[in-house]
Amino acid sequence: MRILAAMLKHETNTFSPVPTDLARFRAWGLYEGEAVPAAYRGTNHPLAAYLDLAEAHGAEIVTPVAAEAMPSGLVQREAYEYLTGLILEELARGGFDCAMLDLHGAMVAEPDWDGEGGLLEAMRRIAPDLPIAVTLDMHGNITERVVENCTVLVGYKTYPHLDMAEMGRRAGTILLDAMAGRCRPVMAYGRLPLLAQTLRMGTADHPMGPLQAMTKDEEARPGILAASVFGGFPMADIPVAGLSAIVVADGDEAAARSSRDRLLAWAWEEREEFVYRHEPIGAAIARAKGINDAPIVLLDHADNVGSGGTSDSMVVIRELIAQNVEDVAVAAVWDPPAVQAMIAAGPGATLTLDLGGRTEMPSIGARPEPLRVTGVVRSVSDGEWIVRGPMYTGTRVTTGPTAVFETAGIRIVVTTHHHEPWDAGIFTNNGIDPRHCRYLLLKSRIHYRAGFAALAKAHITLDGVGVTTSDNAILRFDRLERPIYPLDPDAAWSP
Repeated sequence: MRILAAMLKHETNTFSPVPTDLARFRAWGLYEGEAVPAAYRGTNHPLAAYLDLAEAHGAEIVTPVAAEAMPSGLVQREAYEYLTGLILEELARGGFDCAMLDLHGAMVAEPDWDGEGGLLEAMRRIAPDLPIAVTLDMHGNITERVVENCTVLVGYKTYPHLDMAEMGRRAGTILLDAMAGRCRPVMAYGRLPLLAQTLRMGTADHPMGPLQAMTKDEEARPGILAASVFGGFPMADIPVAGLSAIVVADGDEAAARSSRDRLLAWAWEEREEFVYRHEPIGAAIARAKGINDAPIVLLDHADNVGSGGTSDSMVVIRELIAQNVEDVAVAAVWDPPAVQAMIAAGPGATLTLDLGGRTEMPSIGARPEPLRVTGVVRSVSDGEWIVRGPMYTGTRVTTGPTAVFETAGIRIVVTTHHHEPWDAGIFTNNGIDPRHCRYLLLKSRIHYRAGFAALAKAHITLDGVGVTTSDNAILRFDRLERPIYPLDPDAAWSP
């Protein structure tokens, strides 16, 4: 047996001014050919599960590419065509019995707003009968085009995404069982007019936790091979975005549809719970100051690089300084020139910097506003470490040259590459022990829980400024199919 296995992931924020080119993929991880297994074997990725399945079945596995970039703006045409081209060219050489793909589900590219759908459709043109398994992120904006052009589709059930390899194993196993005649997968897909917000999708919380538990209940029913709910990615002004469900059944289309409808009906009844409720930033900080235990996690969620933020908005840090909040560790501010200035000065040097605020955000009308600070360079590093926490376990990551700057009782990790702080390595690799900080300010939404939930004594969201805002009133949706809740409170749905 010959298996084509590839990874191509990007969560595209169409409001983000951060360009997504090949360099951005290379900064996070772009591997080709034989370099792919060396980079991903043994990690917590669907691709690692595909490698294990191939080995267990004595199959040859061909890996043309594994590429992922931190969330950002539109994937540029050159990058999309190059990366998808590696997969399509390998497929065109022929001789494959199946394909297993590790995709995201929310890629928007310059030539195709449905990036995954475009790739799968192109694969079907080359090999119309090829069995294809796909694993997708829980934040995928799933289209009929994606579903129609694969054999089996399975989504993550956890956020933070701790079950990536597990879901890859499920998708690949169903595909191999189908090829051996042990099952006949059929899929039922449905979508709600519900633009759920990311802050309301944590699977330790209501409503996404109970909804994902329902998918497991559905999978316990006879003949249901896999049930997936996708919260969707709301930072994308594209025709199809929002919450959807896909159920894979063993030859029983009616059972798949019934299972799908139960999931969607429950989500629709809970639609108000998928909307984040705001709190004035001053009140939130005052509430944090009144908590006696530590550490306390503060979330600068409007500037979450893991959803396409610029990671250089200084609004929240400015407010912390104004309110004399001390003993804070921050991860992370993106400012390559500041990093270079600190490297040149060296640890122990006192500097005055115009920190952050380098990126204009025209989609929300925000201009660059750096924060002038005087402080001390505490450390510099190469920004490379291996993730030891439960998400992306075993993956080598890099923030590029990185430095820690301390000002007004706040230690700020400043990076060259964008990075969401979902692993404690962002601190420990830079000389900060997060266990002994009163406050941890993280530019994150939910993924931070993978590395910090067990440590934190409290979690407080701070509504700052950025292109990952949870305030829909700030964003302009021109392409999104309407009506959709909560943009349109009277939006309706029925099974």
